[in-house]
Amino acid sequence: MFARAVKEYSKEEVLEVLHPAVAEWFDSNFPSLSPPQRLAIVPISEGKNVLISSPTGTGKTLTAFLSIISEIIRMGETGELDDSVYAIYVSPLRALNNDIYRNLEVPLREIRERNPGIPEIRHSVRTGDTTPSEKSKQLRKPPHILITTPETLSIILTAPKFREKLKSVRWVIVDEIHSLVENKRGSHLSLSLERLRYLTGRDFVRIGLSATINPLEEVARFLVGYENGRPRDCVIVETSWAKALDLALLSPVDDLVNTPSDLVSSKMYELISELVRMHRTTLIFTNTRSGTERVVFHLKKIMEPIEIDEAIAAHHSSLSRQVRGDVEERLKRGELRAIVSSTSLELGIDIGYIDLVVQIGSPKSVTRALQRVGRAGHKLHEVSKGRFIVVDRDDAVEVAVMLREAMRGRLDKVHIPMKPLDVLAQHIVGMAVERKWDVREAFDLVRSAYPFRDLSWEEFESVLKYLAGDYVQLESRKVYGKIWYDASEGKFGRRGKYIRVIYAANVGTIPDEVDAKVYTTDGKLVGSLEEEFLERLLPGDRFVLGGRVYEFVSARGLKVKVRPAYDQKPTVPSWFSEMLPLSYELAIEIGKFRELSFRMLDRGEDEELVRMIMEMSNANENAARAIYTYLKQQYLYLKSLGLRVEEMPSNRVIMIESYIDDAGRTHQVTHSLFGRRVNDALSRALAYLAGSRLRRNLGISVMDTGFSVIYPRGVEPVARIDELTEYDLRELLKRAVEKTELLRRRFRHVAARGLMILRNYKGYDISVNKQQISAQNLLKVVSEIDEFPLLKEAYREIMEDYMDIRGAQEVLEGIKSGEIRVLDVGKLDVPTPFAHGIILEGLSDLIFMEDKMSALRRFQREIEKILRE
Repeated sequence: MFARAVKEYSKEEVLEVLHPAVAEWFDSNFPSLSPPQRLAIVPISEGKNVLISSPTGTGKTLTAFLSIISEIIRMGETGELDDSVYAIYVSPLRALNNDIYRNLEVPLREIRERNPGIPEIRHSVRTGDTTPSEKSKQLRKPPHILITTPETLSIILTAPKFREKLKSVRWVIVDEIHSLVENKRGSHLSLSLERLRYLTGRDFVRIGLSATINPLEEVARFLVGYENGRPRDCVIVETSWAKALDLALLSPVDDLVNTPSDLVSSKMYELISELVRMHRTTLIFTNTRSGTERVVFHLKKIMEPIEIDEAIAAHHSSLSRQVRGDVEERLKRGELRAIVSSTSLELGIDIGYIDLVVQIGSPKSVTRALQRVGRAGHKLHEVSKGRFIVVDRDDAVEVAVMLREAMRGRLDKVHIPMKPLDVLAQHIVGMAVERKWDVREAFDLVRSAYPFRDLSWEEFESVLKYLAGDYVQLESRKVYGKIWYDASEGKFGRRGKYIRVIYAANVGTIPDEVDAKVYTTDGKLVGSLEEEFLERLLPGDRFVLGGRVYEFVSARGLKVKVRPAYDQKPTVPSWFSEMLPLSYELAIEIGKFRELSFRMLDRGEDEELVRMIMEMSNANENAARAIYTYLKQQYLYLKSLGLRVEEMPSNRVIMIESYIDDAGRTHQVTHSLFGRRVNDALSRALAYLAGSRLRRNLGISVMDTGFSVIYPRGVEPVARIDELTEYDLRELLKRAVEKTELLRRRFRHVAARGLMILRNYKGYDISVNKQQISAQNLLKVVSEIDEFPLLKEAYREIMEDYMDIRGAQEVLEGIKSGEIRVLDVGKLDVPTPFAHGIILEGLSDLIFMEDKMSALRRFQREIEKILRE
């Protein structure tokens, strides 16, 4: 049963449940309670599971620890405190773990200084960086509070001696839970928590901490797990209202198409530099690592060197840990005026005082926008101030709606991977390392973890059979059994002593990724590509590398073959792999906003529309006018084609148009504003259907606002999105991806997680190139095995996590029921404004930015001419 915490406790009531020494320390350091402290400290002290959702800087972590520290002191006073672990704090970031260690050090030390007689509470960090000597020390004198990561927790559960110290655990804190639930690290942690629950033999208090997440009930189910088919009880504490927001949408110019791109760029950097000058410390977010470096370069150039050169820095995942750590320390010391990041500073590591967050472009989700802005005004009574700068019309519309939703407190829904069989395989090996298991007992344990609650017996047993080596054809590929499984006895256990070492050396869910080397067909090395980018490529795709265009031929391991295509344009932008996808929920809201805007324009309420845009997103006039002009031109153009308002593209109308480009290719554009993950699924299925009819591969261009299927010169479109309602979408997608780099790469990730391919063997790291070659060889073998669990998981991961097949199926069901209308306006000499970005997406690489802008301006002039006529 879930209950929303509504009772607010007074400070006196809170102090009463704390140990007197803790209460005295807390009372002298904090004159008042923060919102989560008023709601959550008492339920935690009562032994209830609690999920706390509250903005950054509202004291969530201290809220979680106060009752724990109090109770451990009481245990020490009554002689119950042993050399064991009583509380585990789990965080996805090692840097955050070190922050927590330092932040705990202060209250624990000060409480003892004021009360010399109370027992000492030991706390320490254990991660992959912990030295063997420190581990030995922790075994001799275990910390009462253990600070760790999901991966290390799963390893110590199998450590023969240290796991005995975990039987006493009474509390587990999961911090930054929003960053775990949406990926397989969260699935992995959920199984570790159930294994820990089995080890302790009783329930322990689970405390989840998150800044922004939705829906809270589902996250609570993830946190607490299931008992006998029902979720365990949980108290949900939501104080998302606790901090004031100051958000605004800004555009450097009012015409984002006709203004020369170099002028737009210079005006943008002038705007950013002005904001930096007006504030003490500004955190600037871009959506790509390359964008981060570009902003740092231009800011240093535009601002006086003496003023900013040493006071601005970049922070992103491609930089070394040492460089990132140095930047974080300089920021904490107040030495930086501005720091530019892609995604690496979203989570709650302590980075000191920030009074402004600037976001360049759309962060693609309300949740991410609030997480980023929440880094400003870190303390409770400070305002979280964010400025969103746009230089693209689609981004401007997105951010306007996003800020409206943010200020209304509406968040995107979290996506939790369900039944990842590779994670299950890893944990079954871990369980077998611990002891011999009754199969049904193990099955019940696994199903008590929320992501696995619907796991079928057939799926569970298929993983057992794979791990037990039942598929003899895999032995020729050096894949051997890691457990034994006796179906008649209903038992399984580990096979061989070395399995413990294999498990510990290969645990975790984050795949090894390195750049792939790119060679021409005659063997010349021309550069390297990120694997995530390589996943997108199909034979014939063209991309820019080192300022030149190449056509993708094939890939073997991490060796990519290409041929020069110097006289042709790229079809895949080189930054595509770094782009964040627009959330499905936000896409729907943008569709509703389009429909409302078209109705206002139809009624002649032009100025009212401009005012509405300014009010709903606190937009400056430049941004509001840019959005208005974009919508107005689309409206007038469609009116000139004879369309009524109710036929214009929105969340309820999918419009199709076709355009023949200068090379004679036909772009069949589908305006489906459902986010890139949904559009990725729909476009691949449609391109596969059309391509199978024509017996050739077709190109696709995918954006958040729609997609296009690109037909070669002289070939007419042969399929439409509404035809997909007659097919099994999952089966179509399976066929569409079965011979792609996407499947080959994702299968390697799955095979590594499922311990089919080892990343480390006998102390030696296996190179990613060797892993990939092994994966490609194994893929051929397992493709012949019916319902092989790891191949089944690779397809599930692609369709459900990488793409959004459920959202795509909802769209198709809407089409079938008539709730969503499909309207084909046929061939157009000039594409509609909403189609410009989709058609030109392939030309969006930096090297061809001027080509893109000149094409946009040409389209714009032609539309203006049509509208004048």
